[in-house]
Amino acid sequence: MENYLIEIMIAMALLEIFEASWQRATTVEGMLYNSYYYYQKSIFLLFLMHPTFYFVLFVSLATQTLNFGIVTILTLKSIDLIFKVDIIKKHFVDNNLDIAFGGILKSHVESWVYLMGLLLYLPILFLALA
Repeated sequence: MENYLIEIMIAMALLEIFEASWQRATTVEGMLYNSYYYYQKSIFLLFLMHPTFYFVLFVSLATQTLNFGIVTILTLKSIDLIFKVDIIKKHFVDNNLDIAFGGILKSHVESWVYLMGLLLYLPILFLALA
C-alpha cells in the first residue's frame, strides 16, 4: 500500500487543481456561473466536473478502506455539490434567491481560497490511507 500512496496523493492533487482551475473566478457569483455553465449542459456533466469525489470513492473501494477520513471527504464533497446545485437552481434557474444572499454572491474571492481543496483533502486522505 505504501508504494501506491505517493501516486494516489499526486493524482488527488492534480484532480483538485483541475477542479480549482475551472471554478476560478473573482466573485462567488462567478464561481457559481462557472458551475452553471456545466449545469446548463447537463447536471451529470456538472457532477463529472468534480472528479475527486469519484477518485476518493475509487480509492476507498480499491484499498478496501472506509474510515473516518474517507467518510469525511465524501461527506464534504457531497455537501458541496448539493449546496452548489441548490444555489445554482435558485439563482440562475428560478431567479428566487434571498436578497441577503445576493450580497454574498458579489463578494470577492481571494486566490488562496482555491487552494483549500488541496490544503484540506490531501492531508485527510493521507491520514486515512497511512
